[in-house]
Amino acid sequence: MEKLINSTGCTETVFPLNYSGTKHNSSISSRGPRAVGFVLVHAGAGYHSESKAKEYKHVCKRACQKAVDRLRTGAMALEAVTAALTELEDSPFTNAGTGSNLNLSGDVECDASIMDGKSLDYGAVGALSGIKNPVLVARRLLSEAQKGKLSAGRIPPCFLVGIGAQQWALGHGIPPCSSEKMATKSSLAAYKRNKRKMELAEKTELTFLKRPRSSSGTVREFMPPISSSLDTVGAVVVDQDGNVAAAVSSGGLAMKHPGRVGQAAHYGCGCWAENAHDAKPCGTAVSTSGCGEHLIRTMLARECSTAVQTEDAHQALLEAMQNKFIGSPFLASEDGVLGGVIVLKCKRGDEQNSGGFQDLLEFLWSHTTESMCVGYMSAHDSKAKTHISRLPPGAVAGQSLAIEGGVCRLGVTNE
Repeated sequence: MEKLINSTGCTETVFPLNYSGTKHNSSISSRGPRAVGFVLVHAGAGYHSESKAKEYKHVCKRACQKAVDRLRTGAMALEAVTAALTELEDSPFTNAGTGSNLNLSGDVECDASIMDGKSLDYGAVGALSGIKNPVLVARRLLSEAQKGKLSAGRIPPCFLVGIGAQQWALGHGIPPCSSEKMATKSSLAAYKRNKRKMELAEKTELTFLKRPRSSSGTVREFMPPISSSLDTVGAVVVDQDGNVAAAVSSGGLAMKHPGRVGQAAHYGCGCWAENAHDAKPCGTAVSTSGCGEHLIRTMLARECSTAVQTEDAHQALLEAMQNKFIGSPFLASEDGVLGGVIVLKCKRGDEQNSGGFQDLLEFLWSHTTESMCVGYMSAHDSKAKTHISRLPPGAVAGQSLAIEGGVCRLGVTNE
């Protein structure tokens, strides 16, 4: 059995939970200097083929390492989560930044948002073209807003879309990158396949409408499905001071209408981060993935953040996914509800005899899609752990869920 070693040398066992909520004995191992933070990332909730599992896990490892590198220098959670997202966006295997799904016009349009749990500030961009790393624009929007009002007392923006977002980014020194450079062989091939399917569907629909009224069946029964990557990327981080941050980035649905904005940009839907305070004893950070329309209508990120404030975070997240997502009255007309979340819950402990603090950290992920790829790492780990979570055998995507996670203690020493 593997273990995660905390700063005092004690061990904590990780207990992943399966669909039925039973515990399995497994955990993570680590060595090295005192822990100063933790990162949990995801490469999306959707379908991850075994043939590409190695690539998905590798990008999650790299993203964790980027975040931990920043945490080890004393950087705050906001800087670390930005580093993780930039790495995830740069991977051609994820549906964010480079390699994003193409829209109806064959262009890349990205959504991203970021939230700082300390200040509760938020920045986001939607339907953004011509920028390699959308999360950097969201991050810059957040930091610029923190400087205060603009000339003549104008309120600074926290959320920009389309050409306005692109112009703002260029005006603030973020370099351009054409859609052609952000498209990959895989995304171009998928676009061509999907375009052919749409053309076939339109012909099928026209033929169907010309059939006699006595004919049975519906247009949808004859339409081939559009293949769409749901692997929005995201990360959640806690730093040495207990500050949390969350971020998310997505290329959106394949063949989406130009200008469509998914959950990755919407407040309370794509990500959420909130430090512990009087009204909430635990700091929480959440990042989501899946069908944007489903996640927007349920505000899943904020719902999950509120839910896990209870003593049993595993059970609380399970119930939130069942009642606030799969069983949500706002999605009652949907055949299947597709999405996933990663969650950090950090509770500051009592002062120890050693003169330091022990922060109890719970990290969780849950999804209703066929699979979800995650990676996690503390700042004293030698390397990240990765895992592709899958629904139990026989479970139906969109109607069932998987939930897993673990606990560890992060020590923060008072000098």
